Amino acid sequence: MENIIDFLSEITWWQWIIIALILIAIKDIFLNKEHTIKHNFPIVGHFRYILESIGPELRQYIVANNREELPFDRIERSWVYASAKNANNYEGFGTDRDINETNYIFISNAMIPFVMPEKHPNKKDPYFLPCAKVMGLANNRKKPYRPASVINVSAMSFGSLSAKAIESLNKGVKKASAYHNTGEGGLSPYHKQGGDVIFQIGTGYFGIRDENGNFSMNTLKKLVEENPCIKAIEIKLSQGAKPGKGGVLPASKISKEIAEIRKVPMGKDVISPPYHTAFKGMKGLLAFIESIAKETGLPVGIKSAIGKMDQWEELATMMKDNNSGPDFISVDGGEGGTGAAPPSFADHVSLPWVFGFRDVYKVFKNHDLTDKIVFIGSGKLGFPSQAAMAFAMGADCINVAREAMLSIGCIQAKSCHTNTCPTGVATQNRWLQAGINVKQKSERVNYYFKNFRKEFIEVTHACGYEHPCQFTMDDVQVNLSDQDFTKTLAASYEYHKVEVPFEDMLTLQKCKYLGGNYRRKESESSINKEEVRY
Repeated sequence: MENIIDFLSEITWWQWIIIALILIAIKDIFLNKEHTIKHNFPIVGHFRYILESIGPELRQYIVANNREELPFDRIERSWVYASAKNANNYEGFGTDRDINETNYIFISNAMIPFVMPEKHPNKKDPYFLPCAKVMGLANNRKKPYRPASVINVSAMSFGSLSAKAIESLNKGVKKASAYHNTGEGGLSPYHKQGGDVIFQIGTGYFGIRDENGNFSMNTLKKLVEENPCIKAIEIKLSQGAKPGKGGVLPASKISKEIAEIRKVPMGKDVISPPYHTAFKGMKGLLAFIESIAKETGLPVGIKSAIGKMDQWEELATMMKDNNSGPDFISVDGGEGGTGAAPPSFADHVSLPWVFGFRDVYKVFKNHDLTDKIVFIGSGKLGFPSQAAMAFAMGADCINVAREAMLSIGCIQAKSCHTNTCPTGVATQNRWLQAGINVKQKSERVNYYFKNFRKEFIEVTHACGYEHPCQFTMDDVQVNLSDQDFTKTLAASYEYHKVEVPFEDMLTLQKCKYLGGNYRRKESESSINKEEVRY
């Protein structure tokens, strides 16, 4: 025994390395049954898998240029990061975008911009930018709601995002007077940190289901009564990441907390079907909307990715005939989002936002229904230029998901579906979540939203308008890369948006249905001037 110990003690560190490599090689050649590369190239083959695992990071920080990455390039991410930190989000020496590329957006500025009068709300609060329409007012809901921000957090469930991420988002929207869509995973304690909430009903009816997994109106009604933070209800028909496809929450991911919030059993896979069981067809959908509105008093809307238009035509016709229907419609882009999906769905199923919104808006315009609906856009619209295009096409609000994730530290690692998100945003791993400072991240959400609105207001004023609802289809041009070079949105998409009734920002400020922190008295609505960067 002593001889063995003496022999081992005489082995140098580099000899230990050689022994370890020999053992790895033996394992690769004789015991490996899965990987051909490791068998044929022992030891060296491991580097292939190491490089593959860190490939996204290598491309992100070393290989790709500033405008090359997808879904968000480095310049876009940097703008969100800087805005969230309330730092300088400007760029110098001109644009580095290819302004001749197809579908490049040009916003037409006015010769003389809009000049704010002395008592204008934005003199006191440069971030004040509420929605020009009120949800539920046209359909006589008991509790109409005007979003106090034109940019809000899109549907992301607790379970898909971490507890600290959800808490950071909700505390952030409270400060920014925006709203927070719960996603279909139910209302968690982390959604109840003071921000306005839109409660989403998915096909699994999580949080509002009975013992058999069916929708329970009594449970929904009780939830709304006990949580005044819920300002509206959204029925999710489909989402951009995987329209028409259900989902599975594996039993291994269902903690006791998630089971209680979603009202699902422990130890069993939870299935979200691709369709609703609480209603059938368009007639059933309208009846479902009206019953929820009647029982809760809240505005009720729908969310969908866009494909075939025949059912949208049917819905609009029935709404016109019955004088009922959704108070808002969230149009999701087929570009995908935070939801994990097969590439065949994420890459090819449903239309990109700009085409989907165009088709849906034209349907409701043709039926004279646009004044009854608040149109919400969702699909990489979290930048002032993209928002200007969306409002010119007829959007009244935008929802952001991935941009909001970036504001709390997401680095676009694209590992949302693996439970290994390195920033702790899209994982249930407690160790990875521990790095999220909720107080700091909520401030970043706050400033991303506020600085977005401030810059969006500045773009709006540059075009001669007071509020972005005044943008028209002639105010934005798109590069077609053909003999016409550019055309307005109106010429390209062959419609004009319907004029949104708008008096002035002071009237919006005094609206009794206004959400967010603007429910306080007008004398209390001023902000600390130190918050303004420039």
